[in-house]
Amino acid sequence: MTQPETIEPTPHADPHDEVEQSPRKKTGRFKVYLLGLLILLAGGVLGAFFGYQAGLSLRMQAEQDQKVMVATEQYQLGLADLNAGRYETAKKRFEFVINIDPNFPGAADQLAKALLEYSLALTPTPAPTPTLAPTPDLRGEQEMFATIQQALANQDWAGAIVHIEALRNLNLEFQAVDVDGMYYIALRYLGVQNILSQGELEVGIYNLTLAERFAPLDVEARNYRVWARQYIAAASFWKIDWPRVIAYFGEIYPALPNLRDSSGLTATERYRQALVGYGDQLVMESKYCDAQLQYEAALNFSNLPDVQTKATSAAEMCANESQPDEVIEPTPTPPTTTVTETALTGEVPSETTTPPETTPSP
Repeated sequence: MTQPETIEPTPHADPHDEVEQSPRKKTGRFKVYLLGLLILLAGGVLGAFFGYQAGLSLRMQAEQDQKVMVATEQYQLGLADLNAGRYETAKKRFEFVINIDPNFPGAADQLAKALLEYSLALTPTPAPTPTLAPTPDLRGEQEMFATIQQALANQDWAGAIVHIEALRNLNLEFQAVDVDGMYYIALRYLGVQNILSQGELEVGIYNLTLAERFAPLDVEARNYRVWARQYIAAASFWKIDWPRVIAYFGEIYPALPNLRDSSGLTATERYRQALVGYGDQLVMESKYCDAQLQYEAALNFSNLPDVQTKATSAAEMCANESQPDEVIEPTPTPPTTTVTETALTGEVPSETTTPPETTPSP
């Protein structure tokens, strides 16, 4: 005799449990929303921070470039003041340059020279006994004036300046206005000649600065002086900051490709060598793709074998870095067919296909 099956009563859901679970669900969703909001706020703060840092870096770089240009200009003016005997002014200019850049080339030496000359100038010298001057003979001045005119006509700017200074030392009052005008012309053209033809950039800048004291320089002369100053500033970063050297000479060589300094290197050649030097630096930093770009840019100016070799090597290393890892495709196994016969029922045999096995890729 079988015992009757005992049916356990189904427990009824307590409505109080649903009321307790509902606030928990709301609290969980609120936490998720709060977490998402915090992530968005953190992302916004980080984005603003990195953007600010990038802008600050660009502004500091621009300020540094401006300081270099100002220091270079003050250095050239200090040389002009030193040669003109204004030792106190030259001393202040060199001190200003050293305050901007303590390692500025030549500033410390020129400051020492200015201090020495200034101290000697402060030493009192006995006044000479006045003597009665005879009636001046102007025949010498007139001949020197004619010599200056002939030198200007022959474009002998340096010779004209020598005769002008001799005339001014002999008689400062002799046709002062005309002599000053000729002095301006000789200084202006001599400065341009020193910058463009002689490779004496500092001397040319000094000549133009002296000419500017007699009359304003024309636009062409001012542009030559700007390019010369920028060349000097760019050369001061040679082998120290290749990107800055490339940026400076990249602006100079399209306008004045043959501009050079006392080294004899033109702006174009300086630009090419800077590209190669920067490429070598990038190779040392294992940045082969960037180095390849620098070498290829240098090859546009001169197809030298050593640079071509460097470019080829950098291209190979860049290709090896960029090539993805080889992926081995799985080898499919042909499907197997199993025929099952049903002897009792006489049904048609059926085919069961087993899916192919695959070899997993590493």
